[in-house]
Amino acid sequence: MHRQFLPRYFMLAGVLIACLPAAIAQVAAKPVRHLVEINTTAGRMVVELYNETPLHRDNFLKLVREHYYDSTLFHRVINGFMIQGGDPDSRKADDRGVQLGNGGPGYTIPPEFRTGLFHRKGALAAAREGDDVNPKKESSGSQFYLVQGRIWPPADLARLQDRQNSMRPDSAAIHYTPAQVETYGSTGGTPHLDGNYTVFGQLVEGMDVLDRIAAQPCDVQDRPLSDVRMWMRVIK
Repeated sequence: MHRQFLPRYFMLAGVLIACLPAAIAQVAAKPVRHLVEINTTAGRMVVELYNETPLHRDNFLKLVREHYYDSTLFHRVINGFMIQGGDPDSRKADDRGVQLGNGGPGYTIPPEFRTGLFHRKGALAAAREGDDVNPKKESSGSQFYLVQGRIWPPADLARLQDRQNSMRPDSAAIHYTPAQVETYGSTGGTPHLDGNYTVFGQLVEGMDVLDRIAAQPCDVQDRPLSDVRMWMRVIK
């Protein structure tokens, strides 16, 4: 009895041991997602960057490490929509008559629209110029926004999807998954921006800070009446 079963036991153990290095290698090869801390005069936030959008991820990390964003403003804030920053001209924008939102590093980034990355609340996405001057939908080299948005009941989202797709070729049609419908219906977001602006990260800490900044009283140019400044650093 034992002579029959011992060889099979050792064969099974040998297979498991042989597979172990491959399993360990797969775990080790899983890419780490970088975390960036955004300290502001209104509180602290942390965003996780997506590896699925490497051009935007690497550019953002580069600028953060160069302290490009330090002391710049969230210069455009719309409650129920988003908060926008990343304009280097805002660092010394003492004159409120000067319109902000045109500054940058002098280059753009090709869009990286990815299935499954959408404008849920807390999404980190790249700002850009409008389609009339930017038909390729290329992203600003530095300006970004964090989505606040609103709740979208399934019926509203279905109507928006039909309206959006009526203006798109079939190859660019948007079809929300059940998980996306649930997310937009529970935590909210800005689904009308999907497929038009690159989402490259997600807020993982500080959703209350996002809401606090979004609630700031603003002037006619959507700039907060009390400046909200930021300082960033890579923490992972």
